[in-house]
Formats: sequence, C-alpha cells, structure tokens
Amino acid sequence: MILRERIIEVLKNCFDPEIPIDLWNLGLIYDIKLSDNNEKKVDVHIIMSLTTPGCSMGNSMAEDIKKQLSKIKAINTVNVEVTFDPPWNPKMMTDFARKKLGFEPTKSPKSDQKINAEWE
Repeated sequence: MILRERIIEVLKNCFDPEIPIDLWNLGLIYDIKLSDNNEKKVDVHIIMSLTTPGCSMGNSMAEDIKKQLSKIKAINTVNVEVTFDPPWNPKMMTDFARKKLGFEPTKSPKSDQKINAEWE
C-alpha cells in the first residue's frame, strides 16, 4: 500500500466527536500534501475544514490526526491546517456518510438505466 493510501485509511479512523462519521467520509479533508525531507521520511500537511466555523472540536480533531499519523514510521512530521475556504457543506460527504446520516446519495443513476417514457 502506498503512503497516501495508508494516510487515507488512518483518516477513516479519525472521527468528528459530534457526528459518528470519520473525517474522510464527511468530506472534511480537502488536501493531503507529502514532501520528502533530509531524514528519508515524509512530512505530511493536511488541509481540512470543520462542519461549521464555530465548531469547538477543531483542535481535538487536528491533534487526533497528528497522533494517529505519527504512528506511521515513514512519516516525520504532521501539520494540520484548518480552512473554511471553501466552506464545508453536506454535498462534500461520500455516499457512505450520506447514507449513514440519512441523506440521499449524490451519484447519478447508471447510464444503462432505462426510463419508461411511454404514455398510456
């Protein structure tokens, strides 16, 4: 498994304390940047958002990400940046999260789906 995939798997085990869905499936992770350093390890920079700007759990979630990712031997440092540009909205959730929270999926129907448009 490549490092980026391992990072995503870890993020799927970091949860918003107020919503029973992981940060990855909530769509709160906007970017994962990896950069090599002189120690042959990788520095990780996560750009994430919160469900609302007033969310008081941002620091807790960022610390959880740092703690969990620091367990990966190939990682040197972890930096988590919180942004509200663009603001998070429920459309950013994966269909897994949408289903778990009772929202309709966002994916379009299969192209081979046939609709009966005949009039009686």
